[in-house]
Amino acid sequence: MRLKGKISIVTGSGAGIGRAIATTFAAEGASVVVADVNLGSAEETANLITQAGGTAVAVAVDVADPASVKELVDATLRHFDGAHVLVNNAAIQVNKKIEDTTFEEWGRQLAVNIGGVFLCSKYFLPHLRRVHGCIINMSSVNGTFVEPMCAGYCATKAAILGFTKAVAIDHSGEGVRVNAICPGYIDAGLAEGYFLAQPDPDAARAQAGTLHAMKRIGKPEEVARVAVFLASEEASFMTGSAVTVDGGFSSGLPPGE
Repeated sequence: MRLKGKISIVTGSGAGIGRAIATTFAAEGASVVVADVNLGSAEETANLITQAGGTAVAVAVDVADPASVKELVDATLRHFDGAHVLVNNAAIQVNKKIEDTTFEEWGRQLAVNIGGVFLCSKYFLPHLRRVHGCIINMSSVNGTFVEPMCAGYCATKAAILGFTKAVAIDHSGEGVRVNAICPGYIDAGLAEGYFLAQPDPDAARAQAGTLHAMKRIGKPEEVARVAVFLASEEASFMTGSAVTVDGGFSSGLPPGE
């Protein structure tokens, strides 16, 4: 077990990639704080872990709210008395052009996607420092290249890459590693919401698959396994890195080739 004894916090883990990371971490021996704005969804993930013989606790959190994030830290310490791995996964996506995006939608997207990464990192860092822990930030291939109708999402995912490098530089001397993951289309979470919003979800999913060199979209567990690697001692000389998990989406291959 590569994460045996590690206390891990995974935000946005009530579903999708976050749930896959939480359950995979637990299978690798970690005790997991399943943090999500939807407590019911968090409890479902925690139940999956405990039913499989793992250790988990569900905590409701709004990562955009400093008081809520502080309570997440307090809850973690009450249950597990420490923190080794923070996975900043919580995010939202508004699929609109900026002219059609309301100020409230823009602000909420910034507050959750990059503000939440800031707040969780800020308040967990003192505890990660004590154990030479690590932070894993969920960015996206859209942090380096963009697609239509998601300017705010792309902006936040690009900001996460810069934030990851900056925090890595600031805290590497203290033994805290900070890395990011950049997934392509994954058959869960935000991508699933996008597919379901299309007139023909199956056709949209198939079309997305053609954008990837591997001719398919990814599975959440394929991202989770990379997160396990980054959280483990196998990645002990990695910090400030962004690991792309996209089946060749960002390689530049045109559809159908």
